[in-house]
Amino acid sequence: MNPAFRLVDVTVSYDRHPAVHHVSVDIPAEEMTAIVGPNGAGKSTLLKALLGLAPRIEGRIECHAQRIAYLPQQAEIDRSFPISVFDTVLLGGWTRFGGFDAVTKTDLNDAWRAIEAVGLAGFEQRPIDTLSVGQFQRVLFARLLLQDADLVLLDEPFAAVDAKTVADLMVVIRRWRAEKRTVVAVLHDFDQVRREFPNSLLLARELVASGPTERVLSAENLLRARAMAEAWDEHAGACDMPMRLSA
Repeated sequence: MNPAFRLVDVTVSYDRHPAVHHVSVDIPAEEMTAIVGPNGAGKSTLLKALLGLAPRIEGRIECHAQRIAYLPQQAEIDRSFPISVFDTVLLGGWTRFGGFDAVTKTDLNDAWRAIEAVGLAGFEQRPIDTLSVGQFQRVLFARLLLQDADLVLLDEPFAAVDAKTVADLMVVIRRWRAEKRTVVAVLHDFDQVRREFPNSLLLARELVASGPTERVLSAENLLRARAMAEAWDEHAGACDMPMRLSA
């Protein structure tokens, strides 16, 4: 089986300074992979690079998924737009129906079921700007359910979210794994990663280790990642390598 992603000598830069440096790794398909590392390690940058969203990407990224769903950090989402919970979730099916005039009864039922699956039944008509952080994260997960993607990318999905919401959303993630979908998530809680994510990628701008979580999150690797983080050169320039993205 092909990996979900294959990265070959990937460097990602902002203003000519590398945030991710010379990373070569395979991210397995049909598996749950956590991207972990110290603060400022380039974790979210790497996730955006997988989508081609980072400003300067060098090296080669191969993606073997047909349908990709992406959950950005909540801080990047504008919640001021006057839209209900139900319509926000329904937008997850946009690629299927293209516009509200083409929404079918099946699409509507799928949205209702997705909202119920994340524990928000009864919130359908609530404006999204009235929701708590945890409630809004549930909405975003419901929208992901409607996208029906082979590959799900999650950027800090549990940041500032209460424990009950985390537990409920992990049920959704486990469901994706049971359905043989690929999940890649930027996470900070090493205990949660050890419990729930069989595969990990430890990053400190450079790749420290990747593979089975218990091996990756060894004390030796974590100390090495910390030492690499403390030795970062903020003024290092980016390497000039041609960018190649392929499907």
